[in-house]
Amino acid sequence: MADASIGVPDAAVGRGKRLGLSLGAAALIIVIDQLTKIYFNSQFQYGERLNVLPFFDFTLLFNRGAAFSFLASEEGWQRWLFTILGVGAALVITWLIARTPGQPRFRAALTLIMGGALGNVIDRLIHGHVIDFLLFYWKDWAYPAFNIADITIVCGAILLVLDEILRSREKARAARSPD
Repeated sequence: MADASIGVPDAAVGRGKRLGLSLGAAALIIVIDQLTKIYFNSQFQYGERLNVLPFFDFTLLFNRGAAFSFLASEEGWQRWLFTILGVGAALVITWLIARTPGQPRFRAALTLIMGGALGNVIDRLIHGHVIDFLLFYWKDWAYPAFNIADITIVCGAILLVLDEILRSREKARAARSPD
């Protein structure tokens, strides 16, 4: 059925609303990510640490690679590889969100991943590396430093797995129940 006031089918209105909400949420993630990175990049010297808790510091570190500093020691080509992958992922995610009605968990997961990926792409384009500032450690062990974009990517990935588990259970339950 079409909305007579503007002549646009309801499905298209729904698609536009879904996409608009996701793009708005991704933009908010990017803004928060970039503001935190700007703050730490301007207030900390590279490698400086500020102890917050016995197992957590604020710091300023740069990562030329990907997660866990993958390919960080390469000559610089990885900057463009990860930039292209991030932009490509965002384009595919945008397409998926626009064409996935009725799956809010799935869309939320993709939105988190897209916002985080683009936040790190911006760093690579502007600085040539990703700015990390959150550091968890215990005694001599330290988890690699990370940022808000990384958190949203991981949360999105976890939500994708959770969504798949829940949807599989819902399908199995529906298949067992009599009509």
